[in-house]
Amino acid sequence: MNRDEGRILVVGGAGYIGSHLLKCLNKKAYATVTLDNLSNGHADAVGSGRLVVGDMGDMELIEQLLSSERFDAVMHFASFIQVGESVRNPAAYYHNNFVLTKQLMDALLRHGIQRFIFSSTAAVYGIPSKDSLTEEHPCQPINPYGRSKWMVEQLLRDYDAAYGLKSVSLRYFNAAGADPDGELGERHDPETHLIPLALRAAAGTGAPLTVHGADYPTPDGSCIRDYIHVTDLAEAHALALRYLLDGGSSHALNLGNGQGYSVFEILHAIEAVTGNAVPHQIGVRRAGDPARLVADATLAQKILGWTPQHSELHTLLTDAWRWEKKGGAVAPPDP
Repeated sequence: MNRDEGRILVVGGAGYIGSHLLKCLNKKAYATVTLDNLSNGHADAVGSGRLVVGDMGDMELIEQLLSSERFDAVMHFASFIQVGESVRNPAAYYHNNFVLTKQLMDALLRHGIQRFIFSSTAAVYGIPSKDSLTEEHPCQPINPYGRSKWMVEQLLRDYDAAYGLKSVSLRYFNAAGADPDGELGERHDPETHLIPLALRAAAGTGAPLTVHGADYPTPDGSCIRDYIHVTDLAEAHALALRYLLDGGSSHALNLGNGQGYSVFEILHAIEAVTGNAVPHQIGVRRAGDPARLVADATLAQKILGWTPQHSELHTLLTDAWRWEKKGGAVAPPDP
């Protein structure tokens, strides 16, 4: 591809998933500009293209950026993502995840940009009524995080009908793993995801893991989740981008492996990968945690031609463990 035919603005590209996406786009010869305020991202994770340090809510900066360069599409990774925090501080989540995203979308329309890829979430579904979720499952989010994402999805649908803004909303299940080359991985602060916390517990670099409930109606009593390798997520975004650039219509698509693993299955698999047991304790259930949350990603396969290549559990954990051993979670601070 000629780089002039694929100039992409990646909002929030210095974070976990955004940085893996940038690496993927670079391999496919897209030209990228990343806008990130570095509140949760890292400048050294932007391995290609130009980094503009700034906030999505800075409309003067957005207007300047969109006026100075021609972008063929915008990809949005700048949402707040912590469920518990969204319950404690819903105002911040509705402002950042919905209000600022709407402002961004309005700016895109003013500058004639008609393609938008949005990082959504399985949290839009709420408590599932089926073992495997298709996109036809009712969306009834149960926390401000999920509701803020669902509100953006509805806005995108209305903006398509009224203004012709084409979009793909990608509903992640559980993003996990790290770049197979060992260059990128999870660096959240604080870290709330099961796999890095369990790996650190196994390595002795973190506290014993708390398993939130062991009395669910599952074979071993712990919650079952669908884990998808972050590299597979990045490839799905690249395919969605290509789909829109080729004239595709708007969709909301699940991204998952289609295979559920319980918390205890993850701990046993980590023991096999690391050679260490995972110190853990049983805690109380978290409010709103469903017993099982597993994706049916058939539609993404059909529309995008996407099939996960790295999400077999041993591969995913091996890549995550390589990153942890490298000390990626405690990489040097940004300059």
